[in-house]
Amino acid sequence: MASSAYGPTGERQLRRDARENRDRILVAAREAFAERGMEASVEEIAARAGVGVGTLYRRFPTKDALAEAVFEAHLERVAAFAEEALEAADPWGGLLGYLTHVVGLQAADRGLSEIMGAALRTEQLLGRARTRLRPLVEEVIARAQATGDLREDVSYEDVSVLLWTTGRVVDATRDIAPEFWRRYLALLVDGLRAESASKLPRPPLTPVEHAAAMHAFNAQRRRDA
Repeated sequence: MASSAYGPTGERQLRRDARENRDRILVAAREAFAERGMEASVEEIAARAGVGVGTLYRRFPTKDALAEAVFEAHLERVAAFAEEALEAADPWGGLLGYLTHVVGLQAADRGLSEIMGAALRTEQLLGRARTRLRPLVEEVIARAQATGDLREDVSYEDVSVLLWTTGRVVDATRDIAPEFWRRYLALLVDGLRAESASKLPRPPLTPVEHAAAMHAFNAQRRRDA
């Protein structure tokens, strides 16, 4: 006897269709946000995905929910960059590779900083990012310090703030000098080198200060947008 639409076969098909729709929506959202930033409309994203707006809203009830899902995908990409850095035979080269990949991602994706600002409004998401990235990046830092290439007083918070600043520079120069970020990053990297390093006048941000500063930074970015 043929399976009912509500039987196991039909349920599996519905689940598969729902997963495929969700995947298409996420791909379309990443592409639209990368090209147009958060100005990309829900209608445009649905059209790119080949689904109706109603289908999109069933998967993602708000635009912020969609931005959060895209943020999760970006977070995994950045974590993969850190894991790749940990596998590098040269720890200093691994650190430079990590920074270059992350800033390159900022440059290639127009909506990334806006998505970060939208997605990191809650402590839950901010905590998830810290939990995923912090242990990896701290190990990348420790390996480069152990070889004597990276100055000993650099912390995770310092690297995080460095990437905040590159994001702002990328946003300001993307349409004027798209590759300028490479020069700016090289200048920043020279400040990380152990050789000829001078004593820093202040300690790094504490984790609590860093979290508060990130909230303030994202709030300012949303106001600017």
